[in-house]
Parts: sequence; C-alpha cells; structure tokens
Amino acid sequence: MKKIATLFFFLIAISSVAFSQISNLEKNALIDLYKSTNGENWNHTWDLANDTNTWYGVTIVNDAVTEINLSMNNLEGTLPSSIGNLKSLQQLNLGFNKISGMFPAEITTITSLESIQLFMNQLEGELPSTIGNLTNLKELVLFNNLISGTLPESIYNLKNLEVLHISSNRLSGTISPKIENLTTLVTLSVFDNAMNGGIPAQIGNLSNLVELTLANNSFEGGIPVELNKLSKLEVLLLSNNKFIGQLNNSIKTLPQLINLEYKNSQDVDAYTQTLNPITHNTLMPQ
Repeated sequence: MKKIATLFFFLIAISSVAFSQISNLEKNALIDLYKSTNGENWNHTWDLANDTNTWYGVTIVNDAVTEINLSMNNLEGTLPSSIGNLKSLQQLNLGFNKISGMFPAEITTITSLESIQLFMNQLEGELPSTIGNLTNLKELVLFNNLISGTLPESIYNLKNLEVLHISSNRLSGTISPKIENLTTLVTLSVFDNAMNGGIPAQIGNLSNLVELTLANNSFEGGIPVELNKLSKLEVLLLSNNKFIGQLNNSIKTLPQLINLEYKNSQDVDAYTQTLNPITHNTLMPQ
C-alpha cells in the first residue's frame, strides 16, 4: 500500500510538470514576440498549437517564463511592448539577429531580470531612462547596434551589474563619476561610440574590473592615475581618443595587465603592450 501511495504522488508530480501552464498574459506576450519578429521564418520556429513547454528557447519554471534564448535564430522585426508582461524573466538572449526599433521601456519593469543580451542587432534610439529599475541585473550586453543618446543617469543604480558592454553603437555624452557605484563591474566596454569628456578618476574605485575598453571615442584630457588601483585589470584599451599627456608608469605595470593600448593626441606617448602574464614587463613603443 505504501508503494502504491508513493507511485500515486510521483505520477501527480510528473503530471504537473508535463502539463504546467503559464498564464494567458505570458503566453500572449510570447505569441506577440513570435509574430512581431517573423516567427514563421525563424531557424527554430514554434508550433503555437503545442504547449509552451515545447517552444524552442523558452524555459518555464513554476508555471512562469524564466528564460528566453533565441540567439542566432533569424528574428527580424521589433520587440513588442508586451514583453514587459514576462514578470518572472531572468535571462533574455536575443543576440545575433535582425531586431530593429527601440529598446522597449517595458523591459525595465521586469525587475527579476539578471541578464539582457541583445547584441548584434539593429536596435536604435535611446536607452530608457528607467533602466536603473533593473536592480538585479548582472549583464547588459548591447554591442553592435544603432543605439544613440547618452547613458541614462539611472544606469549608475545597477549595483549588481558585472558586465556593461555597449560598444559599437552611436552613444554620445560622458561617463559620470557615479560609475563608482557599480562596484561589481568586471567588464566596462564602450569602445567605438562618440562619447566624450574626461575619464572620471572614480573608475579607479572599481576594484573588480578586469576589462576597460574606451577606444575609438572622443574622450579627452589625461588618464587619471587612479587607474593604478585596478589590480585585477587585464585589458586596457584607450587608443583613438583625444587624450593628452603620458600614461603613468604605475598603470603600465599593473600586475595582471596583459593587453594595453594607449595613444595620446600629440602622438608622443603611444604604447601597445601585449604581455604574457609570466613575462609581464615588455613594453613596445609604436
């Protein structure tokens, strides 16, 4: 009798997983995404007549959508505002597609989000001013799009952010001294934009930073010596800006630095440094 009872409860558990259902609100949001990005022509399409558990790239936990991964899946079109109805979403990866239009402000209402990867698309317009609402966000990866405007002030509220990779867009404006709020940053990459102004000394307070890439912008002034506090830094790319003055030796000899590129606007202090961590003090003037 005990074995029968155990089997009964096991079958109930299996059944609840097999036939779990997301809310109509979430299902409609997925259908909107399918329709607005030409789902019939995706590389891996969805059969809308089947249960959402069978839909490619969709992860459902406890009857809620927690992950969408449709990277390299030939999505073409815009992101629907109803994507904001996926209130349990933690991971959103739509990289390497042909998504156009604006970054929907509704995404910033999904406070459970930990990772947004929309790189290698055709998104345009400005980032929403409410981006700072995503307090659980760890990764914001938007490189190779057409995003313009300045960094929203609220982006400096993302205190759990580890990766901010927004290179190869059309961003302008400066990096605020408030960057020091992002103490968990490991990667800060804004190269190949139209950003300007000085490099805030407060970047030197980002003690977890491993990669800092600011090349191909219009940054100006001197390189703050405070960067010498970045003891974990491995990559520092500064070329093709309007910097002046020499790079402090204490920055050049950071203990983990493997790749350094710097060229000032007077072309008198140019360095390319590619190092083996074992033989770490080779410096090659250009």
